[in-house]
Amino acid sequence: MKIHPLITTSEALAELCERLSKADFVCVDTEFMRENTFWPELCLIQIADTEEAAAIDPMAAGIDMTPLLDLLVDNEDVLKVFHAGGQDVEIIYNLTQRTPHPIFDTQIAMMAISQSEQIGYSNLVESWLGTAVDKGARFTDWSRRPLDARQLEYAIGDVTYLAKIFPRMLKRLIKTGRGEWLDAEMEKLADPANYRNDPGNAWQRIRAAGRNPAMLGRLKALAAWREAEAQDKNIPRGRIVRDETLADIASHPPKQQADLAKVRGLSSGWKDNDIGRRLMNTLANAKPLSDDELPARTPRGAPLGKEGALVADLLKLLLKIRSREIDVAARLLARSDDLELLAAGVRKGLTLLEGWRFEQFGQDALELVEGKLAFAVLGGKLKMTHIDEIHEELGVQSATAAAAHHGPSIDISVEPEIEVGDQAAE
Repeated sequence: MKIHPLITTSEALAELCERLSKADFVCVDTEFMRENTFWPELCLIQIADTEEAAAIDPMAAGIDMTPLLDLLVDNEDVLKVFHAGGQDVEIIYNLTQRTPHPIFDTQIAMMAISQSEQIGYSNLVESWLGTAVDKGARFTDWSRRPLDARQLEYAIGDVTYLAKIFPRMLKRLIKTGRGEWLDAEMEKLADPANYRNDPGNAWQRIRAAGRNPAMLGRLKALAAWREAEAQDKNIPRGRIVRDETLADIASHPPKQQADLAKVRGLSSGWKDNDIGRRLMNTLANAKPLSDDELPARTPRGAPLGKEGALVADLLKLLLKIRSREIDVAARLLARSDDLELLAAGVRKGLTLLEGWRFEQFGQDALELVEGKLAFAVLGGKLKMTHIDEIHEELGVQSATAAAAHHGPSIDISVEPEIEVGDQAAE
């Protein structure tokens, strides 16, 4: 593979992108800094196909990044390959208001062909290529110039290794027939809604107890205000006010600005400075959330009762067994929250009861809560066994006889057809 010198001119970048536009796929990675800013500061972009690789300096004077951005967001014929690419996609979205498409993430793909849920890049390279990645430049300040040879070698390795791994991974997915399992996950990664910064929705990222409309209305207003302050100053939102402090203010609003000095997490200066006045004005103008805006009532987090909790535990055990049996990450099959919803009686709106997830896990999970599936130890390993099969092995003709043979049992079946958000499911 040909490794180009650091690209710092518009001409060299345009020529590179012209060649890469004919590739089947390109591997992409970015280096950025965001410790001290609200918006991530793009410092380097690395890109490679099977023939060549280059690092591009977006900070170079006068460089026109248009050809590269067009390749990433406009060229539908070239697959864009990332590893744990969420932040890389976010940066591209911030620059173009669009996301790369079509897209492939090797970290997500590993979940379909192994039990690894969030495999790091170094471990990925080690497992596929048997190569140890030099981590010496991992904590480089990528905004400082000039970048030395070791830094550039480290950065370019993020795409040269990936260009070798991706074709092998693709063959494995084709062989196992699991490529289609990833379609929805990749489309979710490429969904622009994930990266759109809407201050009006910022409150949803903050943990707050209860569903009081007035309190949540204050939280929504405060979170939107903090977004505006942080963006205006281009500093991390936590430098304005931390989440827990914002939630505390929303729950126990100060009556006057002087009271801000008593709020844990704020300095005494807030009692009479401009930012404190803006915060108090925000509180004064906050309106309660409407019924449509309130978080939906669901069984999530609600007590399941002793038998319901037992069902949830059994479902989690079933998930571990199935994950091991088919060598797929448990997280790709089902989330813990969804298992608890299933145990609570929810039957609609759960992804584990749809498509390939239903075929691979959801059907068994449903049969378990309906009392049609049991666990058995065979050959020293815990296995899933249908009740009918147990009856056949024991030569028992009815569930009543089986119960008499094995002793008392707990009825863990749950009434079906409760939808997510139904009052009956609370």
